[in-house]
Amino acid sequence: MDQTQYFHYEHPFELESGAVLPSLTIAYHTFGEMNSRRDNIVWVCHALTANSDVAEWWQHTVEEGKFLDPARHFTICANFLGSCYGTTGPLSINPETGEPYYDSFPLITVRDMVRCHRLLAEHLGIKRVKLLIGSSIGGYQCCEWIIQQPDFAENLVLIATLSHVTPWAIAFNESQRMAIESDAEFGQHRPDAAMKGLAAARSIALLSYRGQQAYDKTQDDPDARTKLIGLRATTYQRYQGEKLCRRFNVYSYYTLTRAIDSHNIARGREATENELLASIRARTAVIAISTDLLFPKEQICEMARHIPGARYHLIDSDFGHDGFLIEHQKLNTIILDLLDRRD
Repeated sequence: MDQTQYFHYEHPFELESGAVLPSLTIAYHTFGEMNSRRDNIVWVCHALTANSDVAEWWQHTVEEGKFLDPARHFTICANFLGSCYGTTGPLSINPETGEPYYDSFPLITVRDMVRCHRLLAEHLGIKRVKLLIGSSIGGYQCCEWIIQQPDFAENLVLIATLSHVTPWAIAFNESQRMAIESDAEFGQHRPDAAMKGLAAARSIALLSYRGQQAYDKTQDDPDARTKLIGLRATTYQRYQGEKLCRRFNVYSYYTLTRAIDSHNIARGREATENELLASIRARTAVIAISTDLLFPKEQICEMARHIPGARYHLIDSDFGHDGFLIEHQKLNTIILDLLDRRD
């Protein structure tokens, strides 16, 4: 069903921080039909500012012959906790005040997001999936989920992601939050507050998503020898910032960047990160993008080395971290090969 569905969990939900949400609403999309054997289920975990409508943001994937082919698979994607696309987050009503939470929404973590996904899976009667797949922050969720629930997935695909957040990524997140905090409207209780701060944060993020090769390839200005201002790269940054402001909320953005800062599958657990990776039983493909600045290929390759039987793939792309959104044909070849393997 390619329209938003909702699961209402009418029980207190304790967060990892100790704060308690009195109830939860989880927004999700499904595509295709679950077969009678219930062995064609694919669960997609989405990235930072995406939503549960996979067909909208991951183009050429929910199509005939692709790895999310609705004639072959039953695909589900849930909007994660803290976002602004229907799942409980800063724009939800705080029952104690009768007003949206805004900046009073409690601290959340990737583990909290995964626990919400698991509540939805239980509600839908899903105990195991054919494929668990995620890219970027979606991959963070997949890493955490397969540790929390080792038998949940037969196949696991981790794209442009890691089992822990790096200081480099945290620094980008903090720089974005600093940009938001510099907007005098941040803290005002209205959904359109601090749009200038959010636009600046998006501009910072884009530098990590694309990198020099992508900018030099797509934003080179043929009139650069005659212009003093208004060069293509400057207008592109402003356009992308304004574009995000039209579809996202600053309090969700701030909440989510804080949530991912603490991602580490070994945090608070007795086993080391490598020991936890070695415990993964799902048949796994790990995919890196050659020019990804945010998740360098060397680190992703090292993670793959610790997952038993994992196949590491490097996609050659000029588009940096955003390659996972653009190189859909290369991804399709890798993922279909994984799903069709008999070993």
